[in-house]
Formats: sequence, C-alpha cells, structure tokens
Amino acid sequence: MFKKALLAILPIFCFFIIHAQIQVKDSTDFQNKFQIHAVKVNQPVKIDGNLDDIVWKQAEKTSPFWRKYPTDGGRPVRNTELQVLYDEKFIYFGITAYDSGKAYIQSLKRDIGHDGNDGIGIILDPTNQRTNGFFFVINALNAQSEDLLPFADGGPPSWSWDTKWFSATKQYDNKWTAEIAIPFKSIRYPSDKLIWGLNFVRIDTKTNEYSTWTKVPLNFRSMDLGYTGALIWKEAPPKSGSNMVFIPYITSGISSDQENGVRTSLASNAGFDAKLALNSSLNLDLTVNPDFSQVEVDQQVTNLTRYDISFPEKRTFFLENSDLLSQIGIPPIRPFYSRSIGLDTSGNSIPILFGAKISGNISKSTRINFMDIQTGQTNTNAAENFTAASITQKVSKRSTIKAYFLNKENFISDSLKTANPISKFGRNAGIEFNCLNEKGTWNEWVGLHHSFKPTITANDNYLDAGFAYNGRNFSTVTDIGNVGTNFYTDMGYVQRINNYDAVRDTTIRVGFKQIYEQIGYKLFPKKGNIITHNIQYSTLLDFNPDNSMNERFQELDYNISFKNTSQLFLFANSDDINLLFPISFTSGVPLPAAHYSYNTYGVGYNSDFRKKLSYVIKLTSGGFYNGTYNGISTTITVRKQPHLNLFLQAEIDKLNFPNPYGNNALLLISPKVEINFTTNLFWTTFLQYNTQANNFNINSRFQFRFKPMSDIYVVYTDNYFTAPFLVNRNKAFVVKLNYWLNL
Repeated sequence: MFKKALLAILPIFCFFIIHAQIQVKDSTDFQNKFQIHAVKVNQPVKIDGNLDDIVWKQAEKTSPFWRKYPTDGGRPVRNTELQVLYDEKFIYFGITAYDSGKAYIQSLKRDIGHDGNDGIGIILDPTNQRTNGFFFVINALNAQSEDLLPFADGGPPSWSWDTKWFSATKQYDNKWTAEIAIPFKSIRYPSDKLIWGLNFVRIDTKTNEYSTWTKVPLNFRSMDLGYTGALIWKEAPPKSGSNMVFIPYITSGISSDQENGVRTSLASNAGFDAKLALNSSLNLDLTVNPDFSQVEVDQQVTNLTRYDISFPEKRTFFLENSDLLSQIGIPPIRPFYSRSIGLDTSGNSIPILFGAKISGNISKSTRINFMDIQTGQTNTNAAENFTAASITQKVSKRSTIKAYFLNKENFISDSLKTANPISKFGRNAGIEFNCLNEKGTWNEWVGLHHSFKPTITANDNYLDAGFAYNGRNFSTVTDIGNVGTNFYTDMGYVQRINNYDAVRDTTIRVGFKQIYEQIGYKLFPKKGNIITHNIQYSTLLDFNPDNSMNERFQELDYNISFKNTSQLFLFANSDDINLLFPISFTSGVPLPAAHYSYNTYGVGYNSDFRKKLSYVIKLTSGGFYNGTYNGISTTITVRKQPHLNLFLQAEIDKLNFPNPYGNNALLLISPKVEINFTTNLFWTTFLQYNTQANNFNINSRFQFRFKPMSDIYVVYTDNYFTAPFLVNRNKAFVVKLNYWLNL
C-alpha cells in the first residue's frame, strides 16, 4: 500500500516543483514600493523616548501602514510612523504609535514577546536574502524582547536568544513614542550591503489589530522575510570593528539529592560565555563550564502517546543560527536536537565542560554553523564529545541546498565497547533541497539522510520529500518519508522509532514509512463578529518496514475566531492501530499487541484574553484502545496589568479499560505567579504537580537586571514524589551573578 501511495504522489510532487519555479518573481518591484533611507547623524541620539529632539527632523518617515489582521485590506484603525537614523555605533529607530492613551500590556517582563501587548516589532534582514534575520520587539511600557528569524523548528518564537540594545518609551494622551538604539556590534551583517530587508509590525491589542509597513498577505506571519521592504544606505553601514563580548558568571548554592542518597552540601561554580565577531557577519561563540540554572523550567504535559515528547531549546549558546541545524528533517524526525547535549532523557543536567561554535554568513549566499561541545562524566553518563556542522547555500531567490555532518563520540570503557559496540559513536550526514517560490506560497523539499554506527551497514537511511501550498483560503501539506530501523540519531530526535514493550520492559527499534497529508480552508465573513471559519483535515499513515499498516490517524478540526479575540474549536479524531508491542497506561495488565480502532471528540473555548479574568477550557471524550477516555483541561489567567499575572493550569485525564487492564486518573496542576515590579525586576514562581511523572516541582526565580544584559538570579527549586505523597526527592538554592562586558 505504501508503494502505491508513493507512486501516486511522486508525479504530483514533480508537477508542483515545476509549477513553483514558473511562479517565481523578482522581489525588486516589491521593495521599490516600500523604501526608507537610513540617515546618518554626527552625534549620538539621546535614548529617552522623546522624539522632539532636532535630530529626528532629519529622518524620513515610513509610508502609512497596511492592516495585516484580522483582515489584510485597507489601513489600520490607528496610524504608526517609524524613522531610521544611524551613527558610527548604532542604528536608531524612532516610533510614533497613535493610540487612545492607555496601553494594554500583559507584563513588564523581558522577553514577554509581541502577541497580546501594545507594541512594535522590527524585522531586520541585513543580508536581504530572505533566509535569516532579527526580530526586535518593544511594548508601550518599554519591555524588550528579541529573537532570531526564522524561529527555531519553524514554530513560534522562543525569545531565548539575547543581545544588548537600548530603548525608552513615553506616554501621551493620544499616542506613545519610543526610541531604540541597536548597536552594530549586536547584529551580524555584510559590510558592503547597501540594501537591507526591513519591516515593522504594530500590535494594537485593544482593537485586536496587527498592521505592517509593507503589505503582508493574511496567510503569512507578520515577520515573514519574504515581504520585507528596503532599508537603503547611501554608503555602506559602519563596520562593527573588533567586537568581543565576555559574559562571566559565578554561582553559589546549597543542594541535596535524597533520592540518590546525596547529602546537603554547599558548592560554588564559575564559568563564562564569550562572543567574538570574526567579521561583520560571522561569529565565534565560546562557553566554558556553562550554568543554566536561570533557564526557566520546562512546562510539563500529560503524555498519552506511546513515545517520548520533545521540549524547546532555551539555552542561549545553542540558539544563534540554530535553524541551520534544528530544521534539518521534519518534525518529529530531526537528526539534530540540541537538547540531546548536556541533558539526559529526564531533563537532568549533564555538565558541559566547554564548547565552541562558528556561525553566520561566509559569503552573500552561504551560511555555516559549526560547533564542538565536550561534556563531563557523571555517575550515570560517560564523557561525550559532540560535533555538528552545517552549510547552507542559496541557489535561487528563496531556495537552498543544505548539507550537514554530526558526530557523537562516547568515552566509554573498552569492556562496554566490546559488549555494546554501537555505543562507541553515532554519526549522521545528509543533504536537503528546499525550494520556496518568491511569494512563499509554494514550498517543496527533498532530503537524503544517513547514519553511521559500528557493525551496521543496512537500513540506516532516512528519505523524505514533500510539498506545501499556503494560499489565502486554501492550504495543503503533503510529506512522505522512510526511516530505516537502523537509522540512529544520537544527537537527534525521532519520535516513532523506539517502541516500548511493557511485558519485557525493553525498547525495540522498528523503522517506519509514513505519509502525512493536511488540507485546510479558511472563510472570512465580511460582516458580523466572526473573523474566520477555519476547517482543517489531516491524516497520518504509518507503515511497518514490510509495508503493512501500523497506524492510521485522522483528525478533523473546525475553529471560529471572533473579533473580541475569543475562539471556539471543535475536533474529531479517528485512530486505527496495529499495536506491535504490549503497552500499559495503568498499573494493571498491559494491553496486548492487537488491532485497536477508536474515535474521540472534543470541544474547546478561549475567552477574550484582554480581560482581567480569562480562561481556556477543553473537553475530550471517546475511546482509547479497548477502553474509554475522558479529559478536561483548563487555564485560568488573572491579570492586574502590567505588574501581576496569575496562571492556573489544570488537567484531569481518566482512562478506563476492561479487566484486567485497569484504570487510571492522571492529574496535572501547574499554577504560576509572575510579579513584574519594573522592566528590570521580576519574580516568577512555578508549581507543577504531575501524577504521571510522580513529581511535584517548585521553582521560584528572582531576577534583577542591574545593567543591560547583566543579572542577579536567586533560584529555589524543590522536587517531591506525588506518591508517596510529598516525600522529598531533591532541592537546591542557587544565587547566580552574570555580567555582560563589551571588550
């Protein structure tokens, strides 16, 4: 069946590749319509949020913005103007955002992001290649956020990347203004490029409206690099010159690990991160004995699948130019997954001794990311060395060829190498071609990936091909892949390949072939309170290596978005599984390997998040293997803007199976409290009670940003068993100081 489906899809795939290339147009006409000149000034701009300084009278103003959301026609309710200046050290942006005089701000916390806050986002593409760039965001009360474009793994922004820049805002009765100074040293750019890609996005939460300087179609993100205008330089922007950032840290703390019999002890630590600009577009990152205690804990979820789940990367060292490695393959088949470095499968830290990374542009059309990291030995983990290299070559306006090589070397004993030879090393190499037309509506990709393991010579490839169309109303995605049983990714994440046998308490590797199809259609009513009706059908077909059916999953979703930001959604799922190995979701007898067919249905509602009290609720009911499933989840949010946010997330999942397979009720409760005293002083406390993980976690973090990018953290973390109730597992109290030095 898989071969027949493959033969049916390949001609369509080839047709779309040819069609997409015919549709390619040059972006020159678009950037001719949206231009602004960077004006040089001979004196530094005082960053106080006041645009009355005479220096701003020299700068051009942007043309009127275009409405982006909830519709992409016409002009927005409120006007926005931006101006651009520069001197030898900074590029400056002046913002005038006409408003009602009262800003809607969810938080003063750094990296709060752009969604749900009155603010402005700046999209910078210094190479003007539409492949990568920067996203700087400021809200009306001067909370900063920044991230790299494209976002990691193609998903939403993580806001984990950091760099130093300066800003100030000022409030008026009918507008708010802002001044932003971004050091040339804080970004990477070609030293001879006279046109940069540039766009701005205005978020006006009170009217639930997004607007952009250029005319970005509704079916694309506001920060899509394919729709930037032109920032024009009369002369080449100043060279950033010698640029080195040195970020030392020291920590001191008390910790205990009762679960593993480790007594309470006092320990101190120190290390550093460093950034060195090799040229204006290529950067060297160094890290020695890094400490990630200040990184916010992962938000736990209930997992009702047969496989491990992945969590996003939040550690700064891995983020710059991370798309060159993290977006190899497709989710959830990623040969490179940075969380495999320095973290075990339970999320516990493995010490990183040192690491180095060179990333950026080596020419106008070529980007690289090369890193090498050495981890230390622990009681349960051998020392390991990780090497990852990727090179991406642009071959047309928005198409690329990417090649990569990964190597993980284990420093294990000779006896372990003899007993388990494949554990000695794991290597991966591959090449991908990604074709994207000028408008970004058509996308095609094909990839060939190979793994190398001692003694293994067969079934060690991963092949993938697919296409996608993203239109205003209609969208579709098709992907076909073949993962060999011996395709190992020691530095990656492949969700379906490891199958747990609950009877033998072991994991068995089984390769798979899959076909994924998604079709969506959006309707935009011209009148009434509804913004969109969104209907989407998706199906995932998984086959065993012998082409027999393993699983067929189908989902139908219907979503209604209202003008007051609320949403109503309905969904129905159908699952047919030929279970290969026994599995257990309860303390009863494991479910046998057999055929299961069941359906589930659900409904959910998101209320108007702009109100002081808002909520999300989701109800699900139906079959689950040979039993039944009923679940309810909710998130309640209470805000006293902009200083206080209270979140309560709760989920209850009840599984009922016929005897002797047992029953189970899973409970996840995770309240979170955020107090934002100022834009430089924050306190966050996160509680997570998870019966599935048998863990109750307390994480409380105080952060004081005493200088730009320099912080004092006070972190308390505590873990208990949920059964036996509240028996302590481990705890720690840590104080950390880091200081950002520009040398």
